[in-house]
Amino acid sequence: MTDPSPEEIRSQLGLVLHPTCGYVAETYRSTERIAPGGLPEPFADGRPLGSALSFLVAPDAPLRLHRIRNDQLYHFQLGDPLEVLLLHQDGSHGEVVFGPNLAAGQVLHLTIRGGTFHTARLAVGGAWFLGASTEWPGVEPADVELGEVELLAARFPAAADRLRSFQSQPPG
Repeated sequence: MTDPSPEEIRSQLGLVLHPTCGYVAETYRSTERIAPGGLPEPFADGRPLGSALSFLVAPDAPLRLHRIRNDQLYHFQLGDPLEVLLLHQDGSHGEVVFGPNLAAGQVLHLTIRGGTFHTARLAVGGAWFLGASTEWPGVEPADVELGEVELLAARFPAAADRLRSFQSQPPG
């Protein structure tokens, strides 16, 4: 059995181009909500209990620099490894290779704490990556913020060159 093409995956999963995460389809949004006042700021106006999405990163649709207020758990599904750059709220940064080769130190699940700016690119030689993200509480549009490379490079000087590299280097 051969892997499906990115076009087949987009068609079969109903993925559409998204400003932050390549091609995306929301796969779950809890119908139960945490009532207004049930969570601290910035979620005090209420949120779904959780949400989930599938996302496809490909050369024509990279993962862009952004952060989400909510905690996220990324799940590897199919395809090539994804290199993820994380800019943590405490001023530190890290890199993780997210993919199927556990012996090489890749991870199948990646927790991204709420408020962490992150971006990613296909690992060298990669053609596409299919993953999923679950979030809690559930994400609403106000929870997503695009990042500006140069502003974050100034805030994270130890990661500035890597950040610029992630945003300027073609995927794969």
